[in-house]
Amino acid sequence: MGYLTQSECDKRLEKVRAIMAAKDLDIALVYYDEFNIGNGWYLTGWCPQFEIGTVLVPKTGKPMLLGGPESEPFAKLDSAITETRNFSVFMVPDEEYPNAEITDFPGLFAELKETLGEVKRVGMVGGGRMPAECYSQIEAGFSGTTLVDITDEFVALRFYKSPWELEQIRAAFALADRSFDAMKAKIAPGISEIEVAAAGEFAARDKGATGFGFTAIVGSGPRAKAVVPTATGRVMEEGELVMIGLAPKVNGYAGVMGDLLPVSGTYTADQEECLNHLKEVFRLTKALLKPGVKGKEIDVPGRTYYEKHGLMPYLVCPFAHTIGLHEAESPFFGPGSEDVLKVGMAVCVDISFFGHPKWHGARIETGYEITENGPVPFSPRMDAYLLG
Repeated sequence: MGYLTQSECDKRLEKVRAIMAAKDLDIALVYYDEFNIGNGWYLTGWCPQFEIGTVLVPKTGKPMLLGGPESEPFAKLDSAITETRNFSVFMVPDEEYPNAEITDFPGLFAELKETLGEVKRVGMVGGGRMPAECYSQIEAGFSGTTLVDITDEFVALRFYKSPWELEQIRAAFALADRSFDAMKAKIAPGISEIEVAAAGEFAARDKGATGFGFTAIVGSGPRAKAVVPTATGRVMEEGELVMIGLAPKVNGYAGVMGDLLPVSGTYTADQEECLNHLKEVFRLTKALLKPGVKGKEIDVPGRTYYEKHGLMPYLVCPFAHTIGLHEAESPFFGPGSEDVLKVGMAVCVDISFFGHPKWHGARIETGYEITENGPVPFSPRMDAYLLG
């Protein structure tokens, strides 16, 4: 059973075809791989393992997946788009599939001209992320056409979440709450970072997580400087802080939690000072999560606070970003962002600094649905906890 409902898929295809009509496009090609999963998943609820590919959306008729033969049976079972074509350029290099039917882009071009008539203009989503050989084969195979980059227009479709998407995100945040409890309970002197990560991952998987938005973050002591440190066998020590984070997914959509916890179970006065800095910027940032506010406006209070308290040299990431198919995805509300907060967005308040000589690194994070009345927490527990 796939993750994406057919009704959601159909609505999204309609929106893509509206972009195509406005740009006078005959087809659109949406690139995806395991590291650039969002755009392809948005239309299919699916992504292959090992191979890469493209969703082809024609102006009329059935969309199709252009990929490799190893993923074809998987796609036919789980993807919302099940019409497939196999290409060597999307396969694992040097793998052989003697029973597979393999085509090429000139062959596909000929097929499309039979079904659509002339193909003159081709929209490209994610072309800048494609391997060079993929792009060059498409360009050569669709000889005589004009390639039009529609990445920005396509990605903007993902800015605003449908009721179904918000339901998945809210469920993912509920799993993040469970992971937080499990990881916090595991933290103690003599316990390894990997054990903490395992506790959080199991708590989410055991209740239905379909994946994770990032590999579990567990950075104890000086390892918190690493911004996104994955767990190692390092054993936590009395008196240290440990930075944790996990992003369980439900039907491909991420929730998240992030915190800074004392290994000994109790914060020292110095550690509380660190946490209080984070919480104050959290409050300032959340207060600006209102429709109509620009990203660069959201960023100002936190930066002003960091400058006042000498933390600006350790600022790496902006204080707010959206969440969806990726734990952190555009728009990102940094100091140069002209993006406007709107109803239907899903936004994380993500407060951090890294490389501090005394506190090493720190992050706290949770998320909100943006409504006409302001932010509504996806995790009421974490909202109350981080504002406490």
